[in-house]
Amino acid sequence: MAAEIQPKALTRKPVLLSKVEGSQDVVSMAAIVPKEDGVISVSEDRTVRVWLKRESGQYWPSIYHAMPSPCSCMSFNPETRRLSVGLDNGSISKYVYIIVVMMILFVLEMEWVLSTGQDKQFTWHCSESGQRLGGYRTSAGACGLQFDVETRHVFIGDHSGQVTILKLEQENCSLVTTFKGHTGGVTALCWDPVQRVLFSGSSDHSIIMWDIGGRKGTAIELQGHNDKVQCLSYAPHTRQLISCGADGGIVIWNMDVERQETPEWLDSDSCQKCDQPFFWNFKQMWDSKKIGLRQHHCRKCGKAVCGKCSSKRSSIPLMGFEFEVRVCDSCHESITDEERAPTATFHDSKHNIVHVHFDATRGWLLTSGTDKIIKVRLRRLL
Repeated sequence: MAAEIQPKALTRKPVLLSKVEGSQDVVSMAAIVPKEDGVISVSEDRTVRVWLKRESGQYWPSIYHAMPSPCSCMSFNPETRRLSVGLDNGSISKYVYIIVVMMILFVLEMEWVLSTGQDKQFTWHCSESGQRLGGYRTSAGACGLQFDVETRHVFIGDHSGQVTILKLEQENCSLVTTFKGHTGGVTALCWDPVQRVLFSGSSDHSIIMWDIGGRKGTAIELQGHNDKVQCLSYAPHTRQLISCGADGGIVIWNMDVERQETPEWLDSDSCQKCDQPFFWNFKQMWDSKKIGLRQHHCRKCGKAVCGKCSSKRSSIPLMGFEFEVRVCDSCHESITDEERAPTATFHDSKHNIVHVHFDATRGWLLTSGTDKIIKVRLRRLL
């Protein structure tokens, strides 16, 4: 029945258009060249390459440039066709860091280059003069970086699992707030400036949607990966989030549905369904002459329950649980087939993804992996 309810578009799969092979090491990042059959890539083999599609259908490097150190990240601006490359030796062209550059972002409207390094430093430079404008020390090394042009807010996700929001001025910055919801480090950030929503991916396999614009502190979890979330991309015209995992999984989330926050787990010394004591509740165990039980939690209502009262499993897509999770028996009975209808589709990229880039104008999805291969797919559902 769920298949009948599911939107027809979600059943369509991305089609592999091309493979770009030839790099001698891991492709750290890559991007599709707009209005051309081309790809720009930076790699740990110290090269920057521009690949153009030949009449044979294969991509060959038309531009090959060797760098002094392995390339760790890049930022390409399609309007100006300017490319900024971060290196393992700590440099971004002429902008110098102490240690490996983790993320780099070029902001055309401000003529700024934003970057983070393993030395826990976030800095921004003037892209025209190369002058360092300011910096901020984060709680841990950061590999998630996004910027909102309208408010001049920068979002930084670090290895401690924390997201820091800073307000940037020309030569100084101020801390707006920090929030933390992941149990692992933040591995990727993605910003939707229209809905004013921030997505964070983590090594704890989860994604959190932070409603910044709503100002209510709403945070919705998305559980659909079996391994570390490596990268995120967003298609604003269809309101779909694309997430890629270290296991090669690509998940396409429909964000045009009304989702619900997961409830907080309640504390109790006994099962909130049958009143059986949990194993640390010695007094009730002695009084009732019963052996204490292990505590579990229902993912739908958040109540503390025993294993007997939570023997069922169910997916709850509107709460972000695309896989089956533990629910109490009463909640299991209340979940309808419509509520079990999936809100995401799952695809296997067949390589360990380290970076993703989506070209919304053509519906092309690019992934680069540890297998040194770049793959370009056609997203038909867009």
